[in-house]
Amino acid sequence: MPKPTPLQLSLALFTPMLHTRDDLLSLGMTTRQITSAVRGGRLVRLRRDRYARPGVDAKVADAVRIGGRITCLSLLQMVGVFVLKVSTVHVQVTPHSSRLGIVKSGDPHLHWTKDPDCLQLHTTSLRTAIKHSVRCQPPRAAVATLDSLVYHGLITRVQLEELFRELPPRFGTLVRLVDASAESGPETLVRLMLRSIGVSFETQVFIEGVGRVDFVVEGWLVIECDSKEFHEGWKKQKQDRGRDLAAARLGYVTVRPLAADIVHRPDVTQQTLREIIDMMGPNLAPESRSHSRRNKAKRVRDARNGAESTYRPEN
Repeated sequence: MPKPTPLQLSLALFTPMLHTRDDLLSLGMTTRQITSAVRGGRLVRLRRDRYARPGVDAKVADAVRIGGRITCLSLLQMVGVFVLKVSTVHVQVTPHSSRLGIVKSGDPHLHWTKDPDCLQLHTTSLRTAIKHSVRCQPPRAAVATLDSLVYHGLITRVQLEELFRELPPRFGTLVRLVDASAESGPETLVRLMLRSIGVSFETQVFIEGVGRVDFVVEGWLVIECDSKEFHEGWKKQKQDRGRDLAAARLGYVTVRPLAADIVHRPDVTQQTLREIIDMMGPNLAPESRSHSRRNKAKRVRDARNGAESTYRPEN
């Protein structure tokens, strides 16, 4: 069975999951039947006046037991959006709420905010979760999350820009860095590393005889961001090695930093890329190669991409 897409997961998450006592009574249940259903395990009483069907997601249940709604990184992770790290459940609670519940899964991260867009008892709106996530993460991680949201079609670039008008101006730089051509969080993080190094690069480039690659840097270096999910197994490794040889025949050098290193050892990964470029660049830069090789790469533009996927540092 195909893995559910983030859009499908979000549709499922934003479907009503909880019932109040009045909801159940309006469905024809009596008070005695409600009590019997809870005792028999056919309903789960999460909190006063909050009932769910058995099998409700544990994070959702924790958020409701606390007295709020799931939001921020927890919500985005549930719908398949890239987030760098989620160590505890993120819960939106209304300001001045009292008698908050306690859960065994660790201290929750509470967001004391109102959610005017909220339509459900168990989750905030996606807009609110995005705003929370921007505040909750380091800048690079936040950009990776925003890239993922746009890439998966959960929000458009225009909608994202409108949302950022509701955030403090200091966050405005982040939305200008969004590029929906990034197909994964590690790709976003590598893109931001290359910007920091100060080199020119293109993203999602089609090379004749090779196929589409994640990055072409300075016209000669191919960077592919490998992850276990998409590069596991001998068959896939053989394909990757064949592509690398085809690229080498055209004068390209290919490096494949592991997603785990990109995510968990970003400083080491960035320094390694810098050293590769500094060491090999003088001999492999486009001006030192033939004109025919220089024209092998053809740019592929993603129709959903609202950002320029070619970056050249300012002089």
